[in-house]
Amino acid sequence: MHNYVVADSFCERPLSGNPVAIFFDSDDIPTEKMQLMASQMNLSESTFVCRTNGNADVNIRVFTPVNELPFAGHPLLGTALAISIRDGKNSIVFETKKGNFRFNIRDQKHEGETQSAFINMEMPEPVISSYHSYEHLLEAAGLDRSTLPIELYDVGPRHVFVGVKDERTLANIKPDINKLAEHKDMALLCFCESDGYWRLRMFSPAYGVVEDAATGSAAAPLALHLARHGKINFGDQIKIIQGIEMGRESIMYGTAFDGSNSFTLQVAGHAIISAQGVYFS
Repeated sequence: MHNYVVADSFCERPLSGNPVAIFFDSDDIPTEKMQLMASQMNLSESTFVCRTNGNADVNIRVFTPVNELPFAGHPLLGTALAISIRDGKNSIVFETKKGNFRFNIRDQKHEGETQSAFINMEMPEPVISSYHSYEHLLEAAGLDRSTLPIELYDVGPRHVFVGVKDERTLANIKPDINKLAEHKDMALLCFCESDGYWRLRMFSPAYGVVEDAATGSAAAPLALHLARHGKINFGDQIKIIQGIEMGRESIMYGTAFDGSNSFTLQVAGHAIISAQGVYFS
């Protein structure tokens, strides 16, 4: 038997944000079974908490319904809350396939059976490149242009950003999923500026997700994309709202810092424990 909880990430109330199933004490679960369990849960991601041999508190493995990811945003954010509650720590280091990353947890609240907190997380530095299949990608999205250059940010998950002119255009996007599925190992991130914040939608049949409610691993890369192209300053924290079209509003905060020869990324947001259970098989 394996105990698990479900955390809703990038929100302050249950049944909003983006859910992740978190399985504790997972060292005895083979990789193939982890994948089957993630598929069975049918959430955008599930995480498995394992022991670590390195300079970290725990090793975390992240699975979508169809594959394992080396890093992800909302799954690790929700997992940080669960581990903080379990271990009584406000600062945690996770070992992932992209390296070790620190999570700082504050403002913990208990309301009835639920527990929530605000979490700030480090992110891998992205590998940035042009996206050469952009014309077909725009066609798949039903768009004719992007407001900024179309570029790919690889942080483990591979995010391709396409800017649109306003929220109405963003809300009306209905991608051709079959055409979009021809783009392997990537997610399409469509964004626009609003009144004091940014709006975002994510589509990725390649990662087993038709649409995602909160793509934490894209929040700071979006800030970096905007800073690199002069829309904001480096060091500005941007507020990002996602998931409205799915009825699961999510709020994320992303920041990109420009160092001498590298970029530093941070993502932050709330998470709340919304369910718990036991997996018998």
